[in-house]
Amino acid sequence: MQLSAGQITTFLLSISIMLFLAKVLGEIFTKLKQPAIVGEIIAGILLGPTVFGMISPDIFQWLFPQHGVIKIALDSFTTIAVILLLLISGLDVDLSIVLSQGKKAISTSFMGLVVPFVLGFAVSYFFPQLMGIGEDGSKFVFALFMGTALSISALPVIAKTLMDLNIFKTRLGFIIIAAAMLNDLFGWLIFSIILGMMGTNTHGFTFEQTLFLTITFVLLVLSIGKKIINKIIPLIQTKISFPGGILNFILILGFLGAAFTEFIGIHAIFGAFIVGIAIGDSVHLKENTRQIIHQFVSNIFAPLFFVSIGLRVNFIANFDIVIVLTILVLAFAGKVIGCGFGAYWSGLNKNESLVVGFGMNSRGAMEIILGILALQAGLIHEEVFVGLVIMALFTSISSAPLMSYFLKEKDKTKFKHLLQERFVLFTNESEKENVITRLVEIAAKEVKIDKGVILKEVLLREKNLATGIANYLALPHAKIKIKEPFVAIAINKCGVNFDAADGLQCKIIILLLTPENNNEIQLQLLAEIAGRFKDKEEVEKLLLLQNPNEFCEALKQLS
Repeated sequence: MQLSAGQITTFLLSISIMLFLAKVLGEIFTKLKQPAIVGEIIAGILLGPTVFGMISPDIFQWLFPQHGVIKIALDSFTTIAVILLLLISGLDVDLSIVLSQGKKAISTSFMGLVVPFVLGFAVSYFFPQLMGIGEDGSKFVFALFMGTALSISALPVIAKTLMDLNIFKTRLGFIIIAAAMLNDLFGWLIFSIILGMMGTNTHGFTFEQTLFLTITFVLLVLSIGKKIINKIIPLIQTKISFPGGILNFILILGFLGAAFTEFIGIHAIFGAFIVGIAIGDSVHLKENTRQIIHQFVSNIFAPLFFVSIGLRVNFIANFDIVIVLTILVLAFAGKVIGCGFGAYWSGLNKNESLVVGFGMNSRGAMEIILGILALQAGLIHEEVFVGLVIMALFTSISSAPLMSYFLKEKDKTKFKHLLQERFVLFTNESEKENVITRLVEIAAKEVKIDKGVILKEVLLREKNLATGIANYLALPHAKIKIKEPFVAIAINKCGVNFDAADGLQCKIIILLLTPENNNEIQLQLLAEIAGRFKDKEEVEKLLLLQNPNEFCEALKQLS
């Protein structure tokens, strides 16, 4: 079927309006220190049936028809957009770093799948009335669907949020994206079973076949495929015009990978993401090439996809507050507790675990896609569908601000964030072993580790190399089995001999304990603390203070 001139005009006008409003609101939220994705999703809500569709339904139906060829064209365009978004997300993944986070990613992904699935299944099965579902034969399948729907994250939303927060290429970013990839792989596999139980699984493969083909695809692409791509890329970049040749090659492979995973019953974005990883892992891929395709997709295709989320549903019609709140509570509790506990279990500290939990909480279009399929199959009704969409949008919008909050709160690599007046003591002990013992007693109660274990490590370090610095400062320290650094301070105005380089008695003794598997934090904190004591006169002013709170506040001001 060929589009008429009028339909082409409407289609292009729709795309232009979506891009314009997405860019305007995206820029506004960027200025407000929020990710652009928040503004892009809100742009879709404003343009969708909730706002614009209510104000001017005729114009809305003309611009964004819910049926017909224009609808198909818009859906096709946004499908390409989300595939490209995952392709560039894969390009930015350093496979070696992702693999190095294996334990953390598996732990986070496993708990992030099991906890929300169990919660969603249990509540939907034993309390179906909360979802507006009657006691009928479909209750078991419905409960399976809800468990799965609450388990699946949204790779494109997560990837874009990590990029907007500038943590995509950090340790936490790779843990989140690796866990989300594993999470969604198994989530979609489970959903394929449910589609089969509903009689709507049309990809023609059994669960065992889909699982085998998916694992084979991932292993081949990230092993043999990666090596072949690594050999082809330098040939393309030298023999074919730049950047057209290499961009064409990347897009071809991305679409082929997406087509394959869609064909076997796993969502197309998964295939694009895996291919992107294989391409991005090549040492021959120029940084300029990454930037060209990244800017093109992030500023044109990605906004269109996020706007399209808000175009799909009217939040006023079929709104049921009980269903919406139930789904929201289950979604947040399942993902944040599940992924957060999994991350904490794997060795991350409390605030890092919360960052991972809220990062994995984004649902985005994946929940909407699941909801549409279930609605078409008659498994859920409109009220549940609206609840799923609201949950998907709310989790997508809230995840970035919540992550930002805990990212700021988590910074325990700064000395001033570790200072607490309750860990400051004034003492007259004249021997350094006695002073250290007093500080260790404070630390042992706080970090919940036997005093003898800590004391042994600190004194061993002291024996090997004296920790007297200069300007009345001593810095006894050790690495032990803790998740966050800890600081305790003893003030002795008479002074204690710590063999300081300048020969002075040490009057401010700072005990520093850091995680045993993190040399970087210890070195960073030691350097920062020593730097604060470079001015002898300022340190002498500190020693005049009598109150722990005043001492801590004054010490924070030293630079």
